[in-house]
Amino acid sequence: MPKVSIEQIEIRQVDLPPKVIRTDAIQSFVKQETVLFCLHTSDGLRGTGYAYTIGTGGSSIIALLRDHLAPRLLGRDPTAVEAIWKDLFFHTHATAVGAITSLALACVDTALWDWRARRTELPLWQLLGGARDRVPLYTTEGGWLHLSPQELVDQTLAARDQGFRGAKIKIGRAHVSEDFARLSAVRQAVGPGFDLMTDANQGLTRPEAIRRARAFADLDLAWIEEPLPAEDVGGHRQLLAHTSTPIAIGESLYHPMQFRQYLEDAACSIVQPDVARIGGITPWIKTAHLAETFDVPVCPHFLMELHVSLCAAVPNAPWVEYIPQLDDITLEGLRIENGQALAPLEPGLGIAWDWSAIARRQSVYLELNYA
Repeated sequence: MPKVSIEQIEIRQVDLPPKVIRTDAIQSFVKQETVLFCLHTSDGLRGTGYAYTIGTGGSSIIALLRDHLAPRLLGRDPTAVEAIWKDLFFHTHATAVGAITSLALACVDTALWDWRARRTELPLWQLLGGARDRVPLYTTEGGWLHLSPQELVDQTLAARDQGFRGAKIKIGRAHVSEDFARLSAVRQAVGPGFDLMTDANQGLTRPEAIRRARAFADLDLAWIEEPLPAEDVGGHRQLLAHTSTPIAIGESLYHPMQFRQYLEDAACSIVQPDVARIGGITPWIKTAHLAETFDVPVCPHFLMELHVSLCAAVPNAPWVEYIPQLDDITLEGLRIENGQALAPLEPGLGIAWDWSAIARRQSVYLELNYA
């Protein structure tokens, strides 16, 4: 093939409201600031990547892309995905490892992988390994912290009837008895054959995490997610010593090395890398394969439209998390059959962007060209 270069870059921001009220132990989900990054190459193809925030930081991602990352891409060979990721990571070394830098890197990296898959005319999940063509779904859209026990029961039963294999319930009420009552009501309603996940969103202390894990011991939970601050590796290791319930971490980690520390210290049972927050597909795949060597499953956070392809690419990803958010700017949603997300068949990321809807909603549009 003739040599290809990146000739043009477009950067957009689209703000999307949540479909329902979303609350957890430490915050509310105000809006999704979606940063879209498009690169156009000399062969006439386009690659589109994206990242997100839950309400703050979008302008910082835009500035980092505009001022520091995108200019280094113009004129480069887009096939050099690994070289570009390393170059941009070290170029931003003074601000790494952290959320804003990783989110900006993810915009670039997901666009490069989209372009690469389109050029090879393969769906991303096949290009990355092709472990299977579908992944079971659990839903988080009905388990928010402000909901009453009866509302949780009604929504979880509805999810089960829709074919979902599991549901996530937020925990972190003022007293352990409140969390226990809510979880017990749902478990009694759905029975033993339906998986229940819980998520504390880093809202507990070490003693309280141990206390609540013990209180939940007979509820057969699939996992307790982010019980402690993400930086507290030792605390998670201590918690695991006091419970048989799996402990899940990862949505607030920003580099594979951070996952390595958890795995080497046996401080988690499940890893949950978020492809946007870890810096893109390149580090996500490395993290998934790293977890596989420890016989640890990878159950990614959010971004179901992209994570379905990544989970289908690797053998140790048992779940995709269902939280719809791109419906307003895509032409079709996630394809679901019998409670499983189907891997896209189209070349690239498999996301059908609605560019007319994006143009109507975008609050930022920038264009850079290679002279």
